[in-house]
Amino acid sequence: MALAVTSSSSPAAPPSSSFFSRLGSSSDTKAPHIGSFRILERPNVSSGVVNLPQRRTLVKPLNAEPQRKDSIVPLAAATILAPEVTEKDEDFEQIAKDLVNASPLEIMDKALEKFGNDIAIAFSGAEDVALIEYAHLTGRPYRVFSLDTGRLNPETYRLFDAVEKHYGIHIEYMFPDAVEVQALVRAKGLFSFYEDGHQECCRIRKVRPLRRALKGLRAWITGQRKDQSPGTRSEIPVVQVDPVFEGMDGGIGSLVKWNPVANVKGNDIWTFLRTMDVPVNSLHSQGYVSIGCEPCTRPVLPGQHEREGRWWWEDAKAKECGLHKGNIKQEDAAQLNGNGNGAAHSNGSATEIDIFNTQNVVSLSRTGIENLAKLENRKEPWLVVLYAPWCRFCQAMEESYVDLAENLAGSGVKVGKFRADGEHKEYAKSELELGSFPTILFFPKHSSRPIKYPSEKRDVDSLMAFVNALR
Repeated sequence: MALAVTSSSSPAAPPSSSFFSRLGSSSDTKAPHIGSFRILERPNVSSGVVNLPQRRTLVKPLNAEPQRKDSIVPLAAATILAPEVTEKDEDFEQIAKDLVNASPLEIMDKALEKFGNDIAIAFSGAEDVALIEYAHLTGRPYRVFSLDTGRLNPETYRLFDAVEKHYGIHIEYMFPDAVEVQALVRAKGLFSFYEDGHQECCRIRKVRPLRRALKGLRAWITGQRKDQSPGTRSEIPVVQVDPVFEGMDGGIGSLVKWNPVANVKGNDIWTFLRTMDVPVNSLHSQGYVSIGCEPCTRPVLPGQHEREGRWWWEDAKAKECGLHKGNIKQEDAAQLNGNGNGAAHSNGSATEIDIFNTQNVVSLSRTGIENLAKLENRKEPWLVVLYAPWCRFCQAMEESYVDLAENLAGSGVKVGKFRADGEHKEYAKSELELGSFPTILFFPKHSSRPIKYPSEKRDVDSLMAFVNALR
């Protein structure tokens, strides 16, 4: 949103009790006003007006900055000025509780009101364009930054351009250090993350540029949702003191993190985007849901969780790039292996509910799976899933696997499951070809060597076709 500001000599109006009480309708379709702000013409945006109370403030117009060429607008360089905010001892846990039932619009308005120019929206080029729309609807000035890793899809770059034109803003891009990228690529090649995990590449291309950006802020706004990632985002609050990164004042606790859509479901986000008719990444229409760098993002299939399209060669618990590392609980982080490619949970945990529970699925012990793997002549073939009950992707295929077991009952094919996390994970990786959860194996009748199911399609028909082709 582009704002032109006119100075006001009228006394400041008393603050309204609610953002929503400021909503009104416009009678001036050419130059609608927001208090002392005038909205410049914005393509494809309705002429509705948000009536804010007039405030005495010196605000630099967003559109006063000359069109950039090769230069980067640093986050620390203010393009919007706002009154100083001094709430150093705010109880953000209490604020999160107070806002737990608030709408994303209310939460966004609260964040921008509190931090003014010292807060910015982190925009990834995916469905988090909703954050920019919410910020625009508040009528307040706002800033947007994005991390250009150098490995994004062309469609994402085109979205950046469309969003800038749609809202009349300049996204403040952050780039990785060229020397660090050069050293990584020369030492390990362009696709080392497929072999030793994505953490090193993400640390250089994303985490360190983000750290530099946040050092110029007191707060940031993210598009995290509780339903996005298994095990890492299910408990995020709408606002919190950032547990990992530091803000401009330095030290842990110097940065506040706002998550306005934390309690919103993914389908509701999309209903909002379609209703408001905002630009979206064209990759979404090709089956992409969660979008990151091109080599590490792919479309998901029906029934798959959205984060299964990210770093698909790794386990569910590792599906954070480091930008939101604070979401990972300490006990889980301690169980991730050295390259961040897995998670080990102790078997038999009383807090975890087992899955694939049906009389048609045989639960195999470690001895049972070892004996099955050693047999060269079996009475009947077996289909076995290697799983972890905490894995969202395993949970997503539970219904289809149980239905498959029911369909195969009495057919001469045994259906089993083996919990392969915790102390059994290394064995499963070395002897059973476990790459990530879930892994599905077919043990033929006359061969000891199992055959790994190669597809990500885990519906009943696809699994049945695999079994029928081998038995």
